[in-house]
Amino acid sequence: MSVTPVERRLSAALLELEARGLLVRLDQIRPLALHETMVMAAALPVPASLEIERFLHAGRTVLRRQIHAYLAWLDGPGRSARPDEQQHRFVLIRMRFNAVLSQFDTFTEVVTQRSESRTGVWLSGLDVLAADALAITPWIQDRPEVVTYLARGPGAAIRRARTRLPGGDASPVAIIRVPRERMVGHGIASSLVHEVGHQGAALLGLVESLREDVSRQRPLTPERVPAWRSWERWVSEVIADLWSVAALGISSTLGLLAVVSLPRFFVFRPSDDDPHPTPYLRVLLSCAIGAELYPHPQWADMARTWKELYPVADLPPERQDEFALLEAEIPAFALLLAEHRSPALQGRSLRNSFPLGQRRPQRLLKLFHQWRSDLGVLARQPPTLVFAVVGQARAAQLITPEAESELLSAVLRAWALRSSLSTHQTISTTRRLQSRAS
Repeated sequence: MSVTPVERRLSAALLELEARGLLVRLDQIRPLALHETMVMAAALPVPASLEIERFLHAGRTVLRRQIHAYLAWLDGPGRSARPDEQQHRFVLIRMRFNAVLSQFDTFTEVVTQRSESRTGVWLSGLDVLAADALAITPWIQDRPEVVTYLARGPGAAIRRARTRLPGGDASPVAIIRVPRERMVGHGIASSLVHEVGHQGAALLGLVESLREDVSRQRPLTPERVPAWRSWERWVSEVIADLWSVAALGISSTLGLLAVVSLPRFFVFRPSDDDPHPTPYLRVLLSCAIGAELYPHPQWADMARTWKELYPVADLPPERQDEFALLEAEIPAFALLLAEHRSPALQGRSLRNSFPLGQRRPQRLLKLFHQWRSDLGVLARQPPTLVFAVVGQARAAQLITPEAESELLSAVLRAWALRSSLSTHQTISTTRRLQSRAS
């Protein structure tokens, strides 16, 4: 079907206006630094902020060039092109425009809460906690920046650094969503460090190497095979749970217990293709990991309490048998996890890749009594160690939930302020040195 010159001119004029409209809307997107107001202590870590701003600016710059190139084509060779070709090229640009908007919205969600009273400073403190959790093992090279934000619901989630954002671009930072309902108590660290564990496991290739290890170690006796197939399927979540227990001790398990304390149907529901273990088994596995890393009677006590809260005896006989088979394999699987040697760990086992000596229950309680809630002392300690100490005290019933929340809120604010002042002092010192050199 032929197209008249008049129809070509009309289609070109229409699409030109649409493309120019995209430019107008694109120019309305301001840098995040001009988009939100917040106190200095609530700001994103400076390296993360720079990475995000550079990423978003590059996306807008490329898109702007594409729109101008399209307008030039439309005003030249494209004016005589078929209308469907003109439309096809425009639609591709508009799809890219929507991707750029989605990327901007992703990071805006992280930044917007920094303007909220108290919440913004807490988030800045959680950024410090996340960075410490990722640095807890020295074998990660080129660690990405990690930023946090709050969301509704009991579960946390992560968009890992260097994974794909809308439009296919790699995220410059890791973004962790933490549950608003867990602010502020030891449970927030359990959720946050679990998500950091996903990032750490990805950087060290632990999921792949551990899955291969589980496959090699899978027992040959037919009745035991289904349990190990389940472990193999759940590896990605299990390794994140191990990371959390290794960093936080029993504070991690207490936080997990709070997340999965659900109606019985959900606690015992088969996971099918879900990478998360069945909640009933997940808590028992967390206890077994803790017992393997930090031998102490508390883990058996915690497992026994969990079983009393959710008795298997009330399930149908076939389900009881299924859980009995899985539970029987938990100690062997926990041992395999602790002894796993990933190539990225240079031959070391997982248990020797974390500072376990600093997280033993007796030491944590000793530190709790030494520090005596002294904010000046707490603010100078590694954040994961502080949460491990407070969680251990909570497990020993040495601190009330009210006192715990007040203490952790204060230390989050202290970390946020300390981080901001340290960064600005570094920038100021660098500028003075550069000025003297010139």
